[in-house]
Amino acid sequence: MGIVTGADYIESLRGRNLKVWFLGERIAEPVDHPVIRPSINAVARTYDLAVEHPELATAWSRISGRPVNRFLHVTESVEDVVAQNKMQRRLGQLTGTCFQRCVGMDAINSLFSVTHEIDQKHGTPYQRRFRDFLVRMQEANYVIGGAMTDPKGDRSKAPAEQSDPDMFVRIVERRPGGIVLRGAKMHQTGCLNSHWILAMPTMRMRPADRDYAVVAAIPVDDPGLTFIYGRQSCDTRALEGGEIDQGNARYSGQEAMMILDDVFVPDELVFLDGETEFAAMLVERFTAYHRRSYVCKTGLGDVIIGAAALIADYNGVAAAAHVRDKLVEMAHLNESIYGAGIASSHESHETPAGNFEPDDLLANVCKHNVTRFPYEIARLAQDLAGGLVATLPSEKDFANPETGPLLRKYLKGRDGVTAEERARVLRLIENMTLGRNAVGYLTESMHGAGSPQAQRIQIARQMKLEEKKELARALAGIPGKAGTE
Repeated sequence: MGIVTGADYIESLRGRNLKVWFLGERIAEPVDHPVIRPSINAVARTYDLAVEHPELATAWSRISGRPVNRFLHVTESVEDVVAQNKMQRRLGQLTGTCFQRCVGMDAINSLFSVTHEIDQKHGTPYQRRFRDFLVRMQEANYVIGGAMTDPKGDRSKAPAEQSDPDMFVRIVERRPGGIVLRGAKMHQTGCLNSHWILAMPTMRMRPADRDYAVVAAIPVDDPGLTFIYGRQSCDTRALEGGEIDQGNARYSGQEAMMILDDVFVPDELVFLDGETEFAAMLVERFTAYHRRSYVCKTGLGDVIIGAAALIADYNGVAAAAHVRDKLVEMAHLNESIYGAGIASSHESHETPAGNFEPDDLLANVCKHNVTRFPYEIARLAQDLAGGLVATLPSEKDFANPETGPLLRKYLKGRDGVTAEERARVLRLIENMTLGRNAVGYLTESMHGAGSPQAQRIQIARQMKLEEKKELARALAGIPGKAGTE
């Protein structure tokens, strides 16, 4: 029987002997490390939601003929694509952080259609292999991580032009029965918390880049993988004991650098091998899914809006007109993100492979909103919180018999609100705008699924400017086509 509950999932991660490094030391068991465990808890919540609300977080799969976790589901209708967004927002509300599974879900769906089209052109067996792999994942109920971003080295040069050829993951050897991969993947969300990784190309490839045009499934416990855990602001507060100063002690995100040191991948787990002309298609389809997946940030936005409203209430100013106006602005920005993302999903179309893909233009609009609006929401939350959000003494000072009574006297809010209650909501706002979960709410919003210029390029490609000029010409009564005599 596969993994069912969050507790099952946590146990499935134990004893894998991963090579994980953090703060200069190798971590013997990541599951029990206090800095890493909150990120594991966030993924575990995706399993528990599927148990609590199967209508939201599970779907019937025609591939395996069984109900599966929605993060492992290949979309079979417009409604399936929309349901992904609704699930993502709910998980953002429940965790207040990145729950780390969207990238795998979006990789699955983009690969499903692209492997079909490669097979149609080249007679390759990629989609059959991918379907077989996916059935195994669905039956075991595993977490799949998607690995796309390479170190890139000199950004002005293509993969095959780099002075160090390992700046992009590449095939260094083709053996009977499989391939050998070398390189690194950067900023890997939830990679330690996954069971399998799908390594994918990160950009358009030329024929000279053939060895870099590769997609492969790799188990996370492969001995050729090394993980170097990324720092997060205020992450070592988890080592201090207590929970108030962490802001969100239970949940956090996770990013790590993943090194591939001559990893052997058998043929059955290879889904692209040198077909360079399909690299750009894969990247564009993946980003169409993943950029509208950033509606997850609206769940986090719901939390921070609630925290801002709560601190205003605790401070006794909830009825002030300017406070209410700022909360309305926060809600407007948050729903604007959601509106573009859910519209992209509602406008999904069927691919030649039979699964459904969101509208690319609206997906890029959604993600472009995400690169901006959470920063303004965070600014307004800090505005409503006041300066204490950045100057609040430690919970150890609250526990100290000499300073604790002073803090409880002078830091209480309106009548009926304790100093500890105020401290807890202030630390949550700090956590999401300055601390650990600002990684998932702000920086990831900027750079995840492509930085802002990547969305602007896609919007420019799809904005149909010539068609719009013709509409204007027709209504203005200008004869002929735009730009002609």
